[in-house]
Amino acid sequence: MGTRLAARTALITGGSRGIGLAIAEAYAAEGCALALNARDGERLAKVADDLAARHGVPVRAFPCDVTARDAVFAMVAEVEAWRPLDILVNNAGIHVAARFVDYSFEDFKRIMEHNVYGVFHVTQAVLPGLMARRGGRVINLASSAGKWGSRNQSAYNASKHAVVGLTRCLGLEMAPYNVLVNAICPWIVETDMLHDFVAGHAAAIGESPEALVDRYTASVPLQRLIQPREVAGLALYLASDEASYINGQAWAVDGGYTMI
Repeated sequence: MGTRLAARTALITGGSRGIGLAIAEAYAAEGCALALNARDGERLAKVADDLAARHGVPVRAFPCDVTARDAVFAMVAEVEAWRPLDILVNNAGIHVAARFVDYSFEDFKRIMEHNVYGVFHVTQAVLPGLMARRGGRVINLASSAGKWGSRNQSAYNASKHAVVGLTRCLGLEMAPYNVLVNAICPWIVETDMLHDFVAGHAAAIGESPEALVDRYTASVPLQRLIQPREVAGLALYLASDEASYINGQAWAVDGGYTMI
């Protein structure tokens, strides 16, 4: 086991699968204690037990819906009573594809509640402890969609632009407390949520999911989708001592997609 994050504790939202689970794996392998959050308490508990058994670090499950503000603050108080936090990873989020004119208000609102207000609630709950301890890291999972426009996901893009903007503002506000705030902006990541992402986009443009994946893959210089561990590697770096002078940045993990 590594020691880059030894004696530290991280809260990871959306930590039971996909990118969140990959980050949890990377952190646990470097000695970090984990407070894992997701809505599915049963699945989350199994993931926590597995990580603790394999990596020998303290891991606890804290099920909670990040859109429920009171529940979020209660969860963070419970986490802090267990172990003071050093790192927050805001990973929980959702995606719904549609043409702008076809979005229902309910879907647009739901995306904002999860992807923006969820980050707002959890970060507001965690920051007072980090500020009081004069140090810490906040890592927000944004998206390449938070850096430019794209078709058929305006709600998602707007939400991730908001996360990038919030990251920059908090980087300024938290700097006097040595709390560093950064965002990671991945392109398309090959997770179990990819099916829903592709199906939604394919339906919006009348294309088959298989053809759409082929087109996505062909459009990036590396000619493949991103693996969750490749996002987790950057999240590990940003949480480590090596990143002690990096603040307020939005890091693209996109295989060179933004260059073309």
